[in-house]
Amino acid sequence: MPTVPERLATAGPHFSVEFMPPRSDADEDVLWRSVRRLEPLRPAFVAVTYGAGGSRRERTIRVTQRIAEETTLLPVAHLTAVGHSVAELRQIIGSYAAVGVNNILALRGDPPGDPNGEWIAHPQGFEYTGQLVALARSLGSFSVGVAAYPDKHPRSADLASDTRFLVDKINAGADFVITQMLFSAADYERLRERMERAGARVPVLPGIMPVTSHGRLMRIVELSGQRVPEQLADELYAVREDPEAGRAIGMEHAVRMSQDLLDAGAPCLHFYTFNRSKATIEVLSALGMTPAMRR
Repeated sequence: MPTVPERLATAGPHFSVEFMPPRSDADEDVLWRSVRRLEPLRPAFVAVTYGAGGSRRERTIRVTQRIAEETTLLPVAHLTAVGHSVAELRQIIGSYAAVGVNNILALRGDPPGDPNGEWIAHPQGFEYTGQLVALARSLGSFSVGVAAYPDKHPRSADLASDTRFLVDKINAGADFVITQMLFSAADYERLRERMERAGARVPVLPGIMPVTSHGRLMRIVELSGQRVPEQLADELYAVREDPEAGRAIGMEHAVRMSQDLLDAGAPCLHFYTFNRSKATIEVLSALGMTPAMRR
């Protein structure tokens, strides 16, 4: 099975998608319909999240295994340090290896129940993501990615310390980075530039999700701690009573930003799908990135 950097080294442009572990059998049916619709578009990889506090771990492993065994897609399994001892983390990494998954996205993870709550490490666990990266790399031929905030992590004191933490993760063995959701290509370019100045030269994948209503935008900003994009917020607020107009604004913004990101040299567009395929396919079609339009 290839690694994510190997996939990104091939001719592009590339895109990838992220799914969440389903909560029920009905949700799992929805997920698999999206997988089958996106598979013919040939994403570079598909990531499967882990659930807050490590919840739904078994479904994550099962979905990742099915993707590896029953599709042509390259799966990337999320792994978080929150709530786990080192022994448990070793077991989980072994579970991924046993089903043939050799790409992992290592995350410290948010506190269960409140993403903005106090972070408390497991007594026999890890404090930092870099420790989790190093563990995965020590247990086999894993390619390990990590996350980055377009501006800075809300818990970081400033950009300098935020950059140091990101560089530490890369020095521990991470070989690609996926950003949290972006609102502008300029934020992506600033992140990449400060990484390069710090000597961290690995592929940086911008995270994208069309924001189709003012309420959803405010919720994302609340959970992520990011700055509010004023122009987008104003445009969505002006049509807050018109869902169709809000969706049109959000989709137009996503397409325009995605093109700007490709023009800036982004190696891959990473779409947060919430287990739906329609918006991602619409953006890819507008960019001319579907297979029929490439020929």
